Formats: sequence, C-alpha cells, structure tokens
Amino acid sequence: MVADQPDKGQHGDSIGGVRREAAPIILTAELEARDQAWADQLRRRHFPPERNHLAAHITLFHHLPPSIEPDLRRMLAMFSRDAPPEARIDGLFSLGRGVAISIRSPGLLALRDRLAEAFNACLIPQDRHTPRLHITVQNKVDAAVARETLETLRPLVSPRLTRIAALACWHYRGGPWSPIARYAFRG
Repeated sequence: MVADQPDKGQHGDSIGGVRREAAPIILTAELEARDQAWADQLRRRHFPPERNHLAAHITLFHHLPPSIEPDLRRMLAMFSRDAPPEARIDGLFSLGRGVAISIRSPGLLALRDRLAEAFNACLIPQDRHTPRLHITVQNKVDAAVARETLETLRPLVSPRLTRIAALACWHYRGGPWSPIARYAFRG
C-alpha cells in the first residue's frame, strides 16, 4: 500500500450501474518491521485461514464515517512527521475464543486521544472508550483451541520494546478491508 494513495471507491462508486455508498473507515497501527513480521507469522499460523485476510494490526478505531476522511488524512499526515511512538510487547491474553498480544504504547494512545477528541461527535459507542491495545493472533475458534494456543505461545512471547512504525486507514465493506492510505512515521 502506498502512502496517501486513495481507494477509488472512497466517496461512493458505481458497480454494475448500482451506486454503492462509501464504506466506514477503520484505523490501525503496525509495529516496526521485525516485530511486525513476527506478529504476522503468528497470525498466519494460528488464525483460521478462511478468515485471515489481513496482516497483524492494532485497531485504534473500528468505525469512522467516510465523511471525515479528508480531515483524518490531514491529521495522520501531520502525525507521521513525528518520531515513531515507543511501544512494548507485553505478553499474551485470552480473548475467550482467541488469543491476542498485549501492546502498551502511551504515545500511540495519545495520538488516538487527539483523533477521538477531533471526531468525538461521530464516534460509535465502541470507539468512545480507550482501547486495550493488542494484536489478535487467533479469533473465533473453539475456546479449548484458544486455551491450547495461549499455553503454547506463552513461552514464546516475552516482553520487549518495539516501536509503532505506521498508521493505516482502511474501508470496511464486509469482507477483506480495502486500503486507503498508510502513514509511516518519519521523525
């Protein structure tokens, strides 16, 4: 995905002569290359393959209205001029029917707070609270499978420092996400 390259359907388009409204926006973050590759590998190994259409990611907002896209893109471009926020891989936790890698990053949460303040009037209830930052490695499996994965991965996931490499926004259209733009931190 190329930074600031728009998705052709971002403002609504026509498919077979039927107008399709613009899709909601999801905002995510990714880790620096080494840790991102490691998280991607864990996700490929443990996420149900028929549901795994995405690289490992940290979801910051689940459903932003497409109408804010120009303002969102301006803010993300501004944030990307800064140094990458520090982060810490903090271990694993259970999702009940899945497993996630816990991420701590006060800097990333501060950026998210600025976005939440700017777009407060249009946030859905799920996006109104501060999220527990994480990368989902496995989801929507039997609870026993998830417990087994958690125990298998525990010795392989040790706390360590990393950085947030980029922010990305996506359109959600019910299946795989469509990339809008990726903003790598440059500072």
